[in-house]
Amino acid sequence: MGWWERSNRWFDAHVLGLDVVAAGLLMLFCLPTATNLDGSSRGAVVPWALAVIAPLALRRTRPVGSAVAVFAVGLVHLLAGHPLIFPADIAVLVALYSVTVYGPRWAHRTAIAGALVGSVLLAVTLLVGGEMGSILGLWLFASVTALAVWSFGLVRRARYETLNALRDRAERLEVERGQQAQIATAAERSRIAREMHDIIAHSLSVIIAQADGGRYAADADPAAAARSLDTIAETGRAALADVRRLLGVLRVGDGSTSSELLPQPDAADLEQLVEQMRASGMRVSFARMGAARTLPPGAGMVAYRICQESLTNVLKHAGPDPGVTVLVKWLPASLVLEVSDDGRGAAATSDGRGQGLVGMRERAAMFGGSVAAGPRAGGGFQVHVDLPMPGAPAGDVVAVAS
Repeated sequence: MGWWERSNRWFDAHVLGLDVVAAGLLMLFCLPTATNLDGSSRGAVVPWALAVIAPLALRRTRPVGSAVAVFAVGLVHLLAGHPLIFPADIAVLVALYSVTVYGPRWAHRTAIAGALVGSVLLAVTLLVGGEMGSILGLWLFASVTALAVWSFGLVRRARYETLNALRDRAERLEVERGQQAQIATAAERSRIAREMHDIIAHSLSVIIAQADGGRYAADADPAAAARSLDTIAETGRAALADVRRLLGVLRVGDGSTSSELLPQPDAADLEQLVEQMRASGMRVSFARMGAARTLPPGAGMVAYRICQESLTNVLKHAGPDPGVTVLVKWLPASLVLEVSDDGRGAAATSDGRGQGLVGMRERAAMFGGSVAAGPRAGGGFQVHVDLPMPGAPAGDVVAVAS
């Protein structure tokens, strides 16, 4: 901050004190006038000057009240039959300028009207008293002076309002930037929470299912138990890689390199996900209709995570040995994903921490999609996902894996 800005801030912080000093200096300037008047007039100069100048101490903090006081004293002075123009009369012009710059619009319009009326009263008073010959010239001079001061005040007011508007805009932008940063931080935390939930919940569900199955098969079928241990190890390694990838994304924001980050899962990896679940012992089939196309950035990962969450829910809630079908339909305007099972027909709407079906709907909504989930008419549970997609289909292909 330069010396100019610092000085402006100091002046703004000491408005009342500066105006009091300025009013005092103007009063001192008017006192010598008393020495040039006769005895009867000399005694009236000081009270008049004090009465008309003192309100100027509030010209910026209370512009309307200050102007009313100055104009009222001036009016009393005219009506009392003392139209002599002392140097203190400049207070009327200062009050007019101050209320124009710092007062409300109605106040400065009223003030200029009052000043013009005052110029007429001054001319009439002088005409009645016969003190000056050129009454018209005096009226024109007083009116033009008041209009000039008022116009100058309007220019200063416009600049003042422009600066205030720019200052307010800068403050609003600063507040908005802070709010946007908070929103972005909250959104990133929510995204990380969903990612961690999908990675850990899915992996642990598979590991628990395999561990239970391996324990029961250890005596009767040692080979099956060994396969369960292999699946547990593979699932754990995959989960560890996903967690490292997610933490690596966070480190990139601190300037670290992202060369070791794994690619994000996509809709093209859905069949591989089904194969992993089948290898873990789930009876699951995969079907694809239509030709795969490119989804908007992030939409493919949403489809993958919703499918992963749906299969995890089957492990948790569908009961023993359910049959599962994963259907991927590439339609002209959308990607439709259906995960259905023939189990108990129940699923958790939330895992108690904002995930589950609620998290699925939130993910789909980010790309304008929707999620419908509920029990099937013939038994079991179904999750239906619809994600809008740009582009046109390249052809119809049906692939089925069981």
